[in-house]
Amino acid sequence: MEKKTFLSRRNFLKESTVGSIGLIGGIPLINACTSQKNDKDDIKLPQLLDQAPDGKILKAGLIGCGGRGTGAAINFLDAGPNLQIVALGDVFQDKLDSCREILKKERNVEIADENCFVGFDSYQKVIDSGIDVVLLCTPPHFRPAHVEASVDAKKHIFMEKPIAVDPFGVRKVLAAVKRAKTLNLSIVSGTIRRVQKDYLETRRRVLNGEIGEINGAHIIRNGGALWFRNRKPEWSDMEYMLRNWVNFCWLSGDHITEQFIHEIDVMNWYMGKYPVKASGWGGRQRRVTGDQYDFFSIEYLYENGMRTHCAARQIDGCSNEKVEQINCTNGYADASGKLFDKKGNVIWEYPRLDEKESSTEWNVKDPYEQEHVNLVSAIRTGKAINDGEDQAYSTLVTIMGRIAAYTGKDITWDEILNSDIYLGPKTYVMGPVANIPETIPIAGIPNKETTAD
Repeated sequence: MEKKTFLSRRNFLKESTVGSIGLIGGIPLINACTSQKNDKDDIKLPQLLDQAPDGKILKAGLIGCGGRGTGAAINFLDAGPNLQIVALGDVFQDKLDSCREILKKERNVEIADENCFVGFDSYQKVIDSGIDVVLLCTPPHFRPAHVEASVDAKKHIFMEKPIAVDPFGVRKVLAAVKRAKTLNLSIVSGTIRRVQKDYLETRRRVLNGEIGEINGAHIIRNGGALWFRNRKPEWSDMEYMLRNWVNFCWLSGDHITEQFIHEIDVMNWYMGKYPVKASGWGGRQRRVTGDQYDFFSIEYLYENGMRTHCAARQIDGCSNEKVEQINCTNGYADASGKLFDKKGNVIWEYPRLDEKESSTEWNVKDPYEQEHVNLVSAIRTGKAINDGEDQAYSTLVTIMGRIAAYTGKDITWDEILNSDIYLGPKTYVMGPVANIPETIPIAGIPNKETTAD
């Protein structure tokens, strides 16, 4: 196949193959704490502080002023003393103004006019505004460029999940987070389960062998439809897509990447390794805007022959459930806080405190705030933390499944890791967006008419 620097998703679907540019190879090893263990008490819980220690003022800038970005800014302010939000950046003035008003109303934080930036280049202006920490909360398509620029400027980073929408972006983030380690910069990403005490304790027990060896997983995220916005006459292509970003693959990565990454990341966290192949399917029944699927069903195959199943749906009026089941030789686990024997009997359950109880031993802190407590603590103690690599590979696992469903083809880890697929335009202007039609992916080829003998 002829190699291309940038493959559009449309071309990729037409060719039904994954290009290879050979930049990165092999399956990386996760650090030792993610390896499966058999000896009890071998894996310990990390220290989780309720509040970051005091220290010099840390100034943060927010890039992406929507609901999640505004929430992240508040989470940062609440993480400890002497923390400030001093700069805001967004493509849209109304989003910035709304965030600014909420910060004033809820935390009495006023952002100076000269530190409020609007436009596609606003991220760089925030980074250059004299901050110590950057909060990256734009639609995921933009995350790789923003991570790269933040590391270049030697800023500590909080970045929302997912960290990219395509393999090209994943590799860009991987390179940046590797460079961040050499600069002693801390990076924390928004896959919240890894900082929840109930999830951490459950995983500790499983990896210490309390229900045997892991031999599979069953992962489900079924819920209602997310928000959407119909196009207004005055909106250009770009404005329509950005204001409706959660429904366009080039901006969000589809919901298998943008939402389902939480549960798939839990699976990766337990496995301590990545699948060698993905097979799957999906489709669309109810969405009225964008180019994404309503549902996915993906089987991941591992090098040792183990299989896991991951499925997600976003349709109103259906049964909803979230399942994070880790299967083991002597039972199974609900990753949120239960162990079962092979007959389905609960053999351990995370203690859930009554609201009246004051003990903090089992308290589970809001993970959205815990992420920022961990980040600020790392900065102030000089003990850098960096989960960027783990989150880059979790993002890639979701992309691997998405492309398997879109194409109806088996996709291997090496193919997706080295793929040159890039989603989105090469330049950003409020006007037409070329070569990104609002077209739904269809796997396979049309049925051919046949006649009976």
